[in-house]
Amino acid sequence: MDLCARARDWSEIQERMLVPLYEAVYERLEVGPGTRLLGLGCGSGLALLMAASRGAAVTGVESSSPERLTLARQRLLPGAWDTRARTGARLVDGSPRDAADAETPAYTLVTAFEPIGCLAGDSEGFGETLAAATPLAERGAAVVLAGWGPPERCATSSVLRVATKLADPLRSTGSWRPALRDDLEEVAQHAGLRPDGSGRVACPFGYAGVDSAVRGLLSTGLFDAAIAATDQAQVDKEVAEALHPHLRRDGTVWMPNVFRYLIARVP
Repeated sequence: MDLCARARDWSEIQERMLVPLYEAVYERLEVGPGTRLLGLGCGSGLALLMAASRGAAVTGVESSSPERLTLARQRLLPGAWDTRARTGARLVDGSPRDAADAETPAYTLVTAFEPIGCLAGDSEGFGETLAAATPLAERGAAVVLAGWGPPERCATSSVLRVATKLADPLRSTGSWRPALRDDLEEVAQHAGLRPDGSGRVACPFGYAGVDSAVRGLLSTGLFDAAIAATDQAQVDKEVAEALHPHLRRDGTVWMPNVFRYLIARVP
């Protein structure tokens, strides 16, 4: 698996599918010049760039993909191809604790836009990240968690079931599962956060063609367990077949989806 190529596929194909989610959250929380944002699992930095364009001071933390973080640096740091993107952003390869700085004021907003609850066992692992991040936020700061909406309202669920079918059934973690109604609330509760509202956002997945769709979906990491249990070619083939019901006459692929977010507060 070429991790650099997959990070580019995420940045160039898949990441933009979540733009409506980022915009809805930033609009609801009035993100602007007074916002000090800590982005957990910031990936290749699009959500941070959108917040910075509103005037927010942004810090991003990424521990699972150095390749995505490299792309975030190209987007956000001085010397980026777009000189307008010189945002003063801070990007950290590691855990939230690595972002702790005595000279940095407490954060007013913490975001976790990487969907929670779509992989078996991911909530437990994320709980540790959240526990390390909340002490860096001021009292009353908003913490935003995101996840897939109900499977019946997410056309992509039918494609993601390929990941479960092909994954090793003996593995207890790492394979895709449908989102559960209280996934986000349970994570917030375990972290000691106080729920303070939620919302749903339409995030349709649209692709130029089947090849682009396969590359974009595989870049999410949701098919990694399936690839490990079988092989890349088998997963590519079955995902492409699962996309056929969503193929339009012009060759594009279109899948309506709903994503959900929870706003919680630091006590």
